[in-house]
Amino acid sequence: MRWTYPFLRMGIYEDLRHRLRFASGYYVCLAAIAPFSTAGEQPKASLVGTVEMGLRFNYWQPQDSQYLYISNLAVRRECRRQGVAAQLLTACERMAIDWGFSELYLHVLENNYKARRLYFKLGYRLQRVEGSWTTWLLKQPRRMLLRKSLVKDGTDAGGGI
Repeated sequence: MRWTYPFLRMGIYEDLRHRLRFASGYYVCLAAIAPFSTAGEQPKASLVGTVEMGLRFNYWQPQDSQYLYISNLAVRRECRRQGVAAQLLTACERMAIDWGFSELYLHVLENNYKARRLYFKLGYRLQRVEGSWTTWLLKQPRRMLLRKSLVKDGTDAGGGI
């Protein structure tokens, strides 16, 4: 699979280029930091997780179809199952509400059962399942678009994708 690395690098480059070109006031990259120390040393900080949240919009719909999208949630392997991901997602939710949004969206691969369990536990629900040419040709898992309503009174504000 070494032949895929140039494509992955190109994808990352294009993603960064797009973010810089179309930057909005609605973007954040959150980091979870934990102190650690070894015997006889001063405590140091260690990065244990990150998540990004940014504004996206449907290209085929009017500008008022903007929505907040969570991406690149990652937690250091030895720090998983300790609530780090849930804390990062909860921080995104609070920030989304502060920004005036009532929904959040994210993708998860259908075979990522641990992540799916976390997202469903936190209130994310299936919006749609997406396949692509890689699903059929390369037998890759489909992407599931999940949505969470942030409205507290039990009503759904609608909108979104």
